[in-house]
Amino acid sequence: MSARRFDIDWIRVIAIAFLMVYHVAIVFQPWGLMVGFMTNPEPWESLWLPMTMLNVWRIPILFFIAGMGVFFSFQNRNWKQLLKERALRIGIPYLFGIVAIAPVYILILQNYYDWKIQFLPQASHLWFLGNILCYVIITILPIHFLKKSPNSLVAIKLGKIVSSYFIFPFVIFCFVLETVIVDPPIYEMYATTTHGFILGWLAFVFGYLFAFAGDDFWNKLVKLRWLFLLLAVLFFTLRAGNYLSFPQKINLPVETCLWIFSIFAFARQYLSFPHKFLHYFSKAAYPLYILHMIFLGLSCSFLLPLAINVQIKFFIVLIGTITGSLISYEFLIKRNKYVAILFGINSVQID
Repeated sequence: MSARRFDIDWIRVIAIAFLMVYHVAIVFQPWGLMVGFMTNPEPWESLWLPMTMLNVWRIPILFFIAGMGVFFSFQNRNWKQLLKERALRIGIPYLFGIVAIAPVYILILQNYYDWKIQFLPQASHLWFLGNILCYVIITILPIHFLKKSPNSLVAIKLGKIVSSYFIFPFVIFCFVLETVIVDPPIYEMYATTTHGFILGWLAFVFGYLFAFAGDDFWNKLVKLRWLFLLLAVLFFTLRAGNYLSFPQKINLPVETCLWIFSIFAFARQYLSFPHKFLHYFSKAAYPLYILHMIFLGLSCSFLLPLAINVQIKFFIVLIGTITGSLISYEFLIKRNKYVAILFGINSVQID
């Protein structure tokens, strides 16, 4: 059994936290209602600068992590057990969210804007769970082969390729090629789009391969961490300041990969350790994310009509969203094994 990858756990917790913060930030953008978010009368438009930096990697990195998670989970299971485990951990929360989480937020939204009250089952912010289930199903045969035949010529050659420096430009090339071929009108529009599905699948597959390759790959990644970070900052600076015009079909997927390489490299170097904070939130992050839109909606309902400073309002909405989700996790989800299953955790995971 391989050692626990605490760096991946840290990235997962931090990435989910950033997603929750990002959703609160959407409330304070003038276009928030267009994407189904309650919107503050006064925008905080300068938030868009950090948001646009997060936008190119906040979703793809979850698919990389999902691929890695499948690799580690598969080590102690056969393919049938893996499918069952993923169905329980992802499928049940996905279906539960469609009928019991997203519709509640929509009801809050409808009530706030005095729209017609309708119960509308939908995936909403949980759309990517459906994607991950599809990725597991369509890749189960090749990953089963890699596990069963680790000494085959294919497995050995693949391991060598992924462990070489060639893998980094190859990943970038694949992301650019996808964007050029699919030609999405908005690169960062991942939810329920062909672009989001294919890009997510690429990230999932490469995430699996990164975990499959082992220490040779990760050592090379760490060696290049400052180069990746410098290039990521450079690409973002040029994009944000419009200092140099690159075709978005090229610069955005390149920037995506550079940020993700940087994050994985620095986490590997500096976050490969356990901590009581990580122990708690590695279990809590998933149910917190599933639940948070309800408390975002409730916080907005009370606070958006108030005539207070927009920055103060942002932080109060953020605190309300996190606090409500945490209290629900601690006193409802965590303490009831049947409720816990609906949020992707089981009694063994909760201690």
